[in-house]
Amino acid sequence: MMLEIENATKNFGSVIAVNDVSLKVERGDLIGVMGPNGAGKTTLLSLIDGTNPLSSGRISFFNQNITGHGAAFCARSGIGRTFQIPKPFEHMSVYENVLVSAIYAGGQSTGQAHDTALQVLDFTKLSDRGNQISGGLTLLQRKRLELARALSGRPKLLLLDEIAAGLTDLELAELLDVVRQISGNGMTIIWIEHVVHALTSLANRLIVIDFGSKIADGPTEEVINSDAVKQVYLGVD
Repeated sequence: MMLEIENATKNFGSVIAVNDVSLKVERGDLIGVMGPNGAGKTTLLSLIDGTNPLSSGRISFFNQNITGHGAAFCARSGIGRTFQIPKPFEHMSVYENVLVSAIYAGGQSTGQAHDTALQVLDFTKLSDRGNQISGGLTLLQRKRLELARALSGRPKLLLLDEIAAGLTDLELAELLDVVRQISGNGMTIIWIEHVVHALTSLANRLIVIDFGSKIADGPTEEVINSDAVKQVYLGVD
């Protein structure tokens, strides 16, 4: 078992953002996470990667308890993440952004990080932008850089948060090709997305979150056609 979440709950004051969620993730899974805005999806990722501490529950990664260890520990343990709104170091070059992530998230030496950065920039089709200041990138390029930064830490588990948001159909198709390649290389992925057809085209499993609770979990086709999802997520009686 790669990742096991047991009865995870996160409270912000009186608000229950994640409510008693349990989840098991096997190596090689590509899991899509759906749900309305404010359902608790991003908070769930933040519990997994250590950005936010659990209020109660337990999270294990390769049978190691990572509950409460924080984001730096989780990154060094092999959990990489992108964020919904890319926030690169805008006054640094694309290459420098990836290099820093390889060193601090991946724990690599400067020489190793240099090699990793070049490999990842090539994979994400940013090699020709390596010397460009990241603040001048287009949205698609910023999304690619966000992916490159996450991959530079050489994660075993990749958490993707709304990487399709704001892209044109053509840009989305290009980014989906990259995700398809990442998954094809054996990476385990948990992916939050509101662009449903993007998820259903790649995910082998779907999870649906509503009001902080997991209301559906199973094979993609089965979940997308379930009555619970149609009623709660799609608004169909």
